[in-house]
Amino acid sequence: MPPKRRGPLLNLQREADGLKTKLDSLVVDVNQLNEHNRADLRQRCSELLSAVEQTTQALKKLTKADEPAPVGNYELRKREEETRLQDFHNQLRALELNLQSPETSEASERLSTQGPSGDQESEEDSEEEEESEDEDNDDDDDDDDEDEQEQEERNDVKDGENALMESVVAISAFKGEQDGDLTMEKGTVLHILKKNKDGWWLAQDSEGNKGLVPKTYVKAQPLKEVEEEEDEEDDDEEESEEEKEEVDEETKSKASSHSNWDTVRKAITEIDATDVLSAMGAIPAGFRPSTLSKLLDEGVTYRGSHYIQPELSQSNLSFKDLFLDPDTGKVRARTSRVCLSLSLWSCKMIPPPGVGLQVLSRHVRFCAFDGERVLSNIYTVRATYSPKNPKTWSFSPRMSGQLPSLLDGECFLRCDSASANLGVLFELGVTYIRNSTGERGDLSCGWTFLKLYDANGALIPLRTYELILHGGTPYETDVEVDPSLTKGVTGSVFQQMLMSRRVPKLIVKLRTPNNRTMAHLNLLPDTFVGSLCSVQLLALYRQLLADTLLLDRVTMQSADLICNSVLATFPEVLNQSDLLDSFQSAWENAEKLMKRSEKRDMSVLKREFVRVYMEYVFPLLYSADMPAPLWADDDVDTQRARIVFTSNHNSQSTAQQAFDISQVTYDLLSSARH
Repeated sequence: MPPKRRGPLLNLQREADGLKTKLDSLVVDVNQLNEHNRADLRQRCSELLSAVEQTTQALKKLTKADEPAPVGNYELRKREEETRLQDFHNQLRALELNLQSPETSEASERLSTQGPSGDQESEEDSEEEEESEDEDNDDDDDDDDEDEQEQEERNDVKDGENALMESVVAISAFKGEQDGDLTMEKGTVLHILKKNKDGWWLAQDSEGNKGLVPKTYVKAQPLKEVEEEEDEEDDDEEESEEEKEEVDEETKSKASSHSNWDTVRKAITEIDATDVLSAMGAIPAGFRPSTLSKLLDEGVTYRGSHYIQPELSQSNLSFKDLFLDPDTGKVRARTSRVCLSLSLWSCKMIPPPGVGLQVLSRHVRFCAFDGERVLSNIYTVRATYSPKNPKTWSFSPRMSGQLPSLLDGECFLRCDSASANLGVLFELGVTYIRNSTGERGDLSCGWTFLKLYDANGALIPLRTYELILHGGTPYETDVEVDPSLTKGVTGSVFQQMLMSRRVPKLIVKLRTPNNRTMAHLNLLPDTFVGSLCSVQLLALYRQLLADTLLLDRVTMQSADLICNSVLATFPEVLNQSDLLDSFQSAWENAEKLMKRSEKRDMSVLKREFVRVYMEYVFPLLYSADMPAPLWADDDVDTQRARIVFTSNHNSQSTAQQAFDISQVTYDLLSSARH
């Protein structure tokens, strides 16, 4: 098994640990300072200070997109590293002052207390001050130590107020309740001077007022904007008259028109909607932006349309999971390490969002997961609920006609990962719209992880599981979905029993698929999750892929475009559940007209598959009247359902979109997984 790849943030954290070790060693040597090694220590201090600054600059340039795998609390970890490196920087600056020669140190102290206007006076009186300080050195050692400590603290604060200081914006108003608290309004820009572990941070506002504020009431301001704002303020204060004459008139007008409100407005717009909703009390404290929804929105990497494609081998000259049986001419069945069916039964005690949010969809997203990485495509099942009992979600409702696959809780999971931590990650989510602003978003209402192997490496029993939901993201631990549910609970057995009934849970049943379903599942990719109702269609598509890619190509090294509309467009149907349902319905009708012998004849099944698809699905996929799919939009869903129904019951052709070569050509190089 190849070693796990470390992300850039983890590498910088390890680099900062190395700098901390060097700094501790330097502090020990400085405490044993003598005149013989002062120059050597100054050199080490200068080199270490330069390394800290370089690491800080590299850390500022990092983004979440640079990570090879999702990182929980990425921005928080990055800010913690920036704070740690700032502490290293302040300590090294203090050591640098301490390592200066006695004359230089004294002069530096006088300059730091006198300021620019006292330069000439300090030069004239330097000899007298040196004599007086030499006379008082023996008697005032304690006072000198205190003055040096105060000077270092002033230097630390001065350094912290420069570009390296973290700036935050208040996301909610706070009125100080005790002496030492800092009252602030929503949108106030603050500088953080110290972060205490109890959650109360020492901050300073633009008027110079200092005090403690709760960290949950503030949000980090982008460092780039902070630096630009402070640079402009410094330029306005320190620019000489000669420099002002050389400044371009256009630059002057832009600088004069700049205000703090511009920076505040930009920062507020970048605050996560979840933080605002939490501060308003509109959602429980454990709700977070949906992790799996973000992965789905990033592209096709975690969609079924990508995982249904064949996977290339390491050499890229053959396939890793698509082979033909030479005796039967069918796709060779492949067994995965895990192949099971799972039924989503219900969710209990799920706290609903508060007032001001309209819920558009309640759903469960799940995938194969090893505790660090998503190993499969992400599949979504919509949940239903009763307004009389909104905390209980259910799946697979009883209804007339065919059950839409989006509501069907009968699913399957195949995964070939050898990880001992392999399991199924379930994330409960809601899609909402804010009544006041019309803003849409996706929230995670809790998550749970069902590990599929026990401590001995054996597969867990296939039975019904009641899984307790956790708050936060899958990369956070010990976060409750709604802390108010356990507030005031004591350690008594009775209280614990009552609390267990109020804990949010997901009920899932695992079982072994029947023989017919297992035969279809073994024709699918080694790693794939989806709905059981579509297994036969997926298996037939894989058979068509094998025929075209393994039999019909001139050579196995040929990568020319293949003229085949079914292969080119069927994966896109997996991303549009209503079209897949239409295909499933038309296929069931076609099967009813087949003879028993025809149902066992693969050539007949493949021919009928192509006919039904091209007659009922392909025209809808590129219909000019069909609106683009939009998740959890009732108006779009209703319009699409009307067009699908009309098309299935009307033989007249509908208007089509402008022709594109991608509609009829299968590109192996861009479609196959690497």
